[in-house]
Amino acid sequence: MGKATPQERVMVDGFPIDVDDHEDILEAMDAAIKARSTGHYISITNTESIYHARRLQTHGDYVKGADFSLCDGVGVIIAAKAAGDKVARYNGPILQLDASRYGASRGWRHYYLGGNDGSAREMGERLSAQFPGMIVAGIYEPPFRPLTPEERAGVIADIKASKADIVWVGLGLIKQEAMIADLLDEAEVPWMVGVGGAFDYHSGRIPWSPWIVRKTGMEWLFRLIVQPRARAKRLYWSYAWMFGAIGRGVRGRVKGTGSR
Repeated sequence: MGKATPQERVMVDGFPIDVDDHEDILEAMDAAIKARSTGHYISITNTESIYHARRLQTHGDYVKGADFSLCDGVGVIIAAKAAGDKVARYNGPILQLDASRYGASRGWRHYYLGGNDGSAREMGERLSAQFPGMIVAGIYEPPFRPLTPEERAGVIADIKASKADIVWVGLGLIKQEAMIADLLDEAEVPWMVGVGGAFDYHSGRIPWSPWIVRKTGMEWLFRLIVQPRARAKRLYWSYAWMFGAIGRGVRGRVKGTGSR
């Protein structure tokens, strides 16, 4: 497996962030799908993700090894700016919307791995209605525990049988990336993408923040209000990394090394 395409990439606190045009990313995905080139994945990289990437080698290797590592969140944008680089946000839910739209006329087959209590099915129904022609090839909502060997073999077999082009994994940060790393080679699918809470957004279970909130980079506050228990600790991790990264980036610029 090689990288899907040459990339425009900057390093933020030692981790890659791709700055390719959105359409270029979709075209690279399409090229791999047409060639049936398997084993590619996309990292949706936010402040919390880089916090964990610095302390967990497995997660750090995951981010560094991605075909595309996309900026998710204003914290990464600020840290990059402190180091003298410019990146733009392209988060998991929006990528999934774009891929659903782009792939609807191209026969892309989508597989949903994650969610709970029917959220993956609800997401599939809503996206299929929004993008006529979009194909939901399969759905698997795993239990809230590690898969048994039999369950793991079963989901791999199901993905293969579905002839999926993209497996969207919504299990939450760390868990979903570990799942992708574990299944990627054996699933023989062109793309896997961990999209966190996208299943809840696209199923309608959690409201999208207002457009102006997203535009001004204040979505983190909206999410904290909507999901206070789930977000409080994650917000601490995010700020812990961001302020450290800003300091490292500024020092790097003074020394002439940026955040690299």
